[in-house]
Amino acid sequence: MRSLLFVPGDSRRKLDKAMASGADAILIDIEDSVAAAAKPAAREAVRAFLAETVPLPRRPRLYVRINGLTTGLADADLDGVMPGRPDGIMLPKACGGADVTHLGAKLAVREVENDITDGSTRIIAIATETARAVFALGTYAGASRRLEGLTWGGEDLSADLGAEQNRDAAGLWLEPYRIARALTLMGAAAAEVAAIDTVFVNFRDLEGLAAECEDARRDGFVAKMAIHPDQVAVINRVFTPDADAVAWAEAVVAAFAANPDAGVVGIEGEMIDRPHLLRARRVLARAGRPG
Repeated sequence: MRSLLFVPGDSRRKLDKAMASGADAILIDIEDSVAAAAKPAAREAVRAFLAETVPLPRRPRLYVRINGLTTGLADADLDGVMPGRPDGIMLPKACGGADVTHLGAKLAVREVENDITDGSTRIIAIATETARAVFALGTYAGASRRLEGLTWGGEDLSADLGAEQNRDAAGLWLEPYRIARALTLMGAAAAEVAAIDTVFVNFRDLEGLAAECEDARRDGFVAKMAIHPDQVAVINRVFTPDADAVAWAEAVVAAFAANPDAGVVGIEGEMIDRPHLLRARRVLARAGRPG
């Protein structure tokens, strides 16, 4: 996955538009974008949308962002949407691996109740929405085989910190949020799951979005969340390896395949070692190439 597009779960019009956006995944939201009084109806609408859409032969992956485990709403959310067989659940306000384990247990019960293959419902956790959560970013490794990715967010975190703003005048993240971003990247690597960059809220600034995507890709993120369909094409372009990157990766894999016992190989005058091989394989995986 490169692009994950948030869509309010109570808007069928926006859900239908998202299906044509080109996003690799749709994040159907019944948390922040749905008012408290509208959540019961939203659960029914999401279940109906999933029942209609999941069987399609070609579609984006479909995840539902439920309400957090401490809200008292998560069980009703899961009861409402799991009969629709979503590909995964996005867990907001996660406070460490224990929360993912807890959600995994809830999913296991509902998979049995709905005749869903055990373990098939995946989890993406939003892992930095409180200061407490930031200190738990090292606890996701081994929390659940369902865990597919970690992402981060600066809006709820800034509220928890009591900050006046989270970006500077140029639109760049301020220091507390750069720390949260970096630790999420490291937490995802430690857990061996996808590192997913947070949203870029100025959806009309596509140049700024592209620059933020390029920085994220450079640092090791493999995907980015979006809040508007117009952002999807930019995200997909930046997170798809270009021809030069693919050619380099294929050359590295081929060189080690020809010298399987070598710790270092030479390619066009450059010494390439085993960490480069790992990077090359990840590039080819993102490009959908063998290797």
